[in-house]
Amino acid sequence: MLHRKTAVPQVADTASTLNRPLVLVVEDEAALLTMLRYNLERNGFRVEEAANGEEAIARIAEERPDLVLLDWMLPVLSGIEVCRQIRRQPDTRTLPVIMLTARTEDQDAVRALNTGADDYITKPFALEALMARIRALLRRSGAMPAKGRLEYADITLDLAAHRVQRNGRAVHLGPTEYRLLEFFMQHPTRVFTREELLNAVWGPDIHVEPRTVDVHIRRLRKAINGDGEADIIRTVRAAGYALDTEPA
Repeated sequence: MLHRKTAVPQVADTASTLNRPLVLVVEDEAALLTMLRYNLERNGFRVEEAANGEEAIARIAEERPDLVLLDWMLPVLSGIEVCRQIRRQPDTRTLPVIMLTARTEDQDAVRALNTGADDYITKPFALEALMARIRALLRRSGAMPAKGRLEYADITLDLAAHRVQRNGRAVHLGPTEYRLLEFFMQHPTRVFTREELLNAVWGPDIHVEPRTVDVHIRRLRKAINGDGEADIIRTVRAAGYALDTEPA
């Protein structure tokens, strides 16, 4: 189950994609950049990348992100100088910035914050803590609602509490089934192939067999469809799956 290497098309529609907060990741370490992109996209963010400080300034000028994840030690232009330039410009003065660094001295944290960074996190860091700080800053800036929920037919998904209900009853899902349902509820009635679901839910760099999707769809069906309730996961022969109340 470790052979998937084919290119996968992007599946999110333009309107849905543009509603997601945009995070600019400025990092020159390729492996860390890849890891951050994967986890940010998996958590519902759009991601742009820059490998040095000058590129970061150019990216911000092209499209203002909702938040900048900024490494301290960068080639060409340091993260500290990038932060200074962000704060000097009227249209980016309030842009949220989180500084990432391997420097652990207290005076370094003070320097980063005095330069204008909103937050400071040292490497190595826990991804859950980083995502929590990103969401907190985005909520404060208004780029992300404090609470959110998705609803389709008689299903409600509480994004903040990670709780799912159908017809008022609690539905208990594993992590993968939860992400599958969340993705389906973001795109109700649309049919997705197994490869598209793998790309969206597992990520483009995770190599698993397409049939793995079938296993998790069965688990999701078992959890979401109670006694007397219609099967809300539609199978489309030779095409894929959809969250849909209408029969095929």
